[in-house]
Amino acid sequence: MPAARAKRSNSKFRDILFEVKDQVAWITINRPRVLNAFREQSLDEMIEALKSTREDPSIVCAVITGAGDKSFSAGGDFYAMKRLNFTNAYMWNDRMLGLAMTIRGLPIPVIAMVNGWCMGGGHELALWCDLVIASENAVLGQTGAKVGACPTVGATQYIPRIIGERLAREMIFCARRFSAREAAEVGLINKCVPQKDLLKETLKWCETMKGHSALTIRMTKRSLNFESDNLYSSWQHGMELLAHVWGSDEAKEGMDAFLAGRKPDFQKFRMRDKKELERYVAGYERDENAPPDMRGTSGGVFAGTRRRDPGARKSVAAKAARSRRKSAKV
Repeated sequence: MPAARAKRSNSKFRDILFEVKDQVAWITINRPRVLNAFREQSLDEMIEALKSTREDPSIVCAVITGAGDKSFSAGGDFYAMKRLNFTNAYMWNDRMLGLAMTIRGLPIPVIAMVNGWCMGGGHELALWCDLVIASENAVLGQTGAKVGACPTVGATQYIPRIIGERLAREMIFCARRFSAREAAEVGLINKCVPQKDLLKETLKWCETMKGHSALTIRMTKRSLNFESDNLYSSWQHGMELLAHVWGSDEAKEGMDAFLAGRKPDFQKFRMRDKKELERYVAGYERDENAPPDMRGTSGGVFAGTRRRDPGARKSVAAKAARSRRKSAKV
């Protein structure tokens, strides 16, 4: 049986737990020591496990959750993301996009069962899912601006559509967090339930869908995805933007500060950039944007629009006087 094969494949996974039980596929990020933050292997394993559900048409839906009671997922593991730069960025970005497209491409609904922290990339993981149910202790947020990362793998595309443009910008720019109850009120999740009832309420959804047409669910999921599928070009654009962020000074500062338990100092980069711009402006005011032998002359700048160095003006005037004397002698 395909489901039996899926169960046996669980032993080869290191970062997740995977089983198919009562026609429901359960994927659990099993890294509670780091609040279920994921790394490259975690993303690969989730993709493989989810794709394997296509081998068993009796599977009704899939549920993604995190091990323990403290965190659904804290997002990308900083020890993985600190290794990224523009050269190797695609190794991470392609996996993130691959997992998102796997979830959206499955013919069955995928449920995010959120318990505890659901932050950054972990929140994007929940955004990719079809339904989100959270316990009362859940906290959802986008922390990219605080740690020098860039939430362009679904957050910038989906959040404005779900909760509105203004609230989305506040959530991303100000790193605003939402309690599960607040998230349900604004439509960021479907349902908030007591922590003790999280599994029971999730199973109710699964049981409900067992009694519904698999063909109808498959077709309507594809139709529901139609408009947002057109955002694929935005995802690709976001991947390239993110590639420029990985390995930057600000990304390193943000992640180093988080791991050290201190507040990041992003102001030093603003001051550094201000000095660099001042140096640039001062340079073109000194005609450094012209060949050396044209600086301080009308050919080096737009005539009449720049202040010239007094010494340069005297030199030009002296040359003109010598030329006039020479012409008079002739």
